[in-house]
Amino acid sequence: MKGILGKKIGMTQIFAENGGIIPVTVIEAGPCKVVQVKEPGKKDAYTALQLGFEEIKKEKNVPKAKAGHFKKVSLAPCRFLKEIREMQELKTGDTVTVEIFSKGDSISVTGRSKGKGFQGVMKRHHYHGGPGSHGSMFNRAPGSIGSSAYPSRVWKNKGLPGHMGDRRVTTRNIKVVDVKKEQNLLLVKGAVPGSNGGYLIIRKND
Repeated sequence: MKGILGKKIGMTQIFAENGGIIPVTVIEAGPCKVVQVKEPGKKDAYTALQLGFEEIKKEKNVPKAKAGHFKKVSLAPCRFLKEIREMQELKTGDTVTVEIFSKGDSISVTGRSKGKGFQGVMKRHHYHGGPGSHGSMFNRAPGSIGSSAYPSRVWKNKGLPGHMGDRRVTTRNIKVVDVKKEQNLLLVKGAVPGSNGGYLIIRKND
């Protein structure tokens, strides 16, 4: 599995060869430094590469624990640090660039979805809702949520109002439309999780 870290820039559209419009998301992918190599042994039970993306310019903004971690391998501290499983043939200090992807590749993008705050059942779980007119007092409410005699309780995982969004989301099987190596940009078809400026993990599907 190949992967890289990046940042969502925003959405735009490009023209296909047949004149059609393709909606794309522009992602700044890399360059990423290999901060740590994990191999099965005394400390680690799996194979992975720890990648760092976007250097922290000011030393005062680096937490001491993170500063020590990067100082050990003589690298500049990075703001976004994640592991990519099953990546091999690289060593600490190497650079991973957007060149590992090519046009037409199928990828999976993981990010943190936009936070929506506290939402009701109609927005959060797509409930139909009640009548909206003729004096109906039941419009956007969830309605009955449990039985009386049996089981006399609310079933687990019942869809109810609550916090929506702000969670880890993976969008799979996204097509790479174009790779701009000089600008470290990846253009992918459709939308990806998160808001503009949000960090992403991009993995190439096998």
